[in-house]
Amino acid sequence: MSERNHRDVPQEKDFTGGMIHSASCSYVGTTGEKKLDDRIMEISQQMDRDGNFCLLAEMLTTAVRVSRSSVSQADFKLMNRALKEMRISSEVFYPYRHLKKVGIFGSARTKPEEVEYITTVKFAQRMKEEGFMTITGAGPGIMAAGNEGAGRDFSFGLNISLPFESSANPFISKDEKLIDYNYFFTRKLSFVKEADAAVALPGGFGTMDEIFEALTLIQTGKALIYPLVLLDAPGGKYWKFWNQFIEEHLMRLGLISESDFSLFKVTDDIEVAVKEIVDFYKNFHSYRYVGDKLVIRLQDAIDPKDFEKLKKDFADIVKTGEMLQCGPLKEEMNEVELAEMPRITFRHGRNDFGRLRQFIDAINKAKIATTLSNLEDKL
Repeated sequence: MSERNHRDVPQEKDFTGGMIHSASCSYVGTTGEKKLDDRIMEISQQMDRDGNFCLLAEMLTTAVRVSRSSVSQADFKLMNRALKEMRISSEVFYPYRHLKKVGIFGSARTKPEEVEYITTVKFAQRMKEEGFMTITGAGPGIMAAGNEGAGRDFSFGLNISLPFESSANPFISKDEKLIDYNYFFTRKLSFVKEADAAVALPGGFGTMDEIFEALTLIQTGKALIYPLVLLDAPGGKYWKFWNQFIEEHLMRLGLISESDFSLFKVTDDIEVAVKEIVDFYKNFHSYRYVGDKLVIRLQDAIDPKDFEKLKKDFADIVKTGEMLQCGPLKEEMNEVELAEMPRITFRHGRNDFGRLRQFIDAINKAKIATTLSNLEDKL
């Protein structure tokens, strides 16, 4: 697959960790009433269009049990609104699933004349030139700068209802890609789930929260690895001092691993930030888990000699068995748009995701194969 059209192939953002549900619907559970269970299953099968009737039945069963259990009205309303916000988010992002997106974080207090604001505008403009849409929190400051640089057509706004920020910034206000959230957790889920990269400019508690949440989710394997860039204005030291704290306290005390530093990049150069993101998708496309197997999808197969070197250099990330370069697994056959992509598969221990990020970087630097004849046909 050529580098020119790789962004036209959408990636399924799998937060289930590769779990494949049984076709028997055995996981659905029960309301406690056999007749009601049967009715729910019947309704789910009648309404299903994509083979997800088991999941629909489980969701309906859960809703019935919540309504009949010892759940307060406040909790019931919270669950209902959270699910509604997740549904709306998916509906808004779905038409743009073929386009890669970068999330931009930073202070709402930054003024348009400040160098950090200007840097954000320029960065968002550059990412638009590279084909990336921009996702911001829709507020003022750095968020407004991100939407301004990307332009309305290439922007999303994830607005949080706050008493001191009553409306979205003018660059995304009243746009169909503006989503209003009542809860931070549903909003942050959309940021992590929908973005293919994230960039943070200087900010306060909210920015720290978003950066550390992204790092935590990636480090623990709960979110897919993506480029995370901490961008200062030229000559700025905000993130350099942040990095110093990480080194002198977290790393020195053994609270993180050395490889965790591969999960983020600190820079004050816009072009370095852009390159960090674009190069991440140079040959690497995406990955998912099928059981305990990690399946990494590539734009192009890797030269056999370079692949052998990869296997040797990264033998430590293979839990058992052998690392193979192959075609899609049988469990992936429903992902038609990804079917032609070559794969790298191996059993992964699901730890040290900083090391896995280093593996992805090595994939992007490896030589491309001139023929597919060297791919393994069997796993």
